[in-house]
Amino acid sequence: MNVLVIGSGGREHALTWKISESKMLNKLYVSPGNPGTAALGTNIHIEPGQQNIADFCLKNEIDLVVIGPEQPLVDGLADYLRSKNILVFGPDSKAAEIEGHKSFAKDLMTRYSVPTAGYKEFKADDIDKTMEYLDNISFPAVIKADGLAAGKGVIICNNINEARKAVQEIFSDKVFGEAGNKVIIEESLEGEEASILAITDGEDFILLPSSQDHKRIGENDTGNNTGGMGAYSPAPVITEAILNEVKEKIIKPVI
Repeated sequence: MNVLVIGSGGREHALTWKISESKMLNKLYVSPGNPGTAALGTNIHIEPGQQNIADFCLKNEIDLVVIGPEQPLVDGLADYLRSKNILVFGPDSKAAEIEGHKSFAKDLMTRYSVPTAGYKEFKADDIDKTMEYLDNISFPAVIKADGLAAGKGVIICNNINEARKAVQEIFSDKVFGEAGNKVIIEESLEGEEASILAITDGEDFILLPSSQDHKRIGENDTGNNTGGMGAYSPAPVITEAILNEVKEKIIKPVI
């Protein structure tokens, strides 16, 4: 098969690395790629635009497109390529909304009884209401930009002053750009965080091994969250019992 990987980060490097080991592989392209992917396949520049990607696929007889980053998925790249009869690994734009907008994900979890922290959402033009709400909640609290912010759109606020500053920065200073046109203010849950990824065809699913990453930038879990400071897998915190709970209470109801 001829394969095209979309993206330029560490995620795409990992995907490219494993795809390159497949005995079924003929040609492997990565757009735009990075120095790591260049050692495994051919980095190529494709002019921005879904039509340009589709044209490249048809011209180069691409059998499978693997989309790494969230933004192209939210923008509907998978939908567009499938409409051209090109096989794609990645969710359509509707399913990508779970990642694309936290308010959508929270509403989904609430409707289908998936355990999640209590929350309330506010829009940028409701800054006064937002500040008023902060006066009546307990801290610490978590303020999240609603849209995609490359893993950096979450601020943990220990007191009212930090929360007011966070709202000001997101709504007025636009530190997260358009992603901060709406925020989620969420109760803070203490404990370890782990990631469980599921691959699904819309009906059945398989789980990948658990993982944990180092979120906050400073020693002893201090400072802002980062877009990724290293990760390890499997996560010791994920027992068989917890894994079964994830399957039954999260993955199945969401699918």
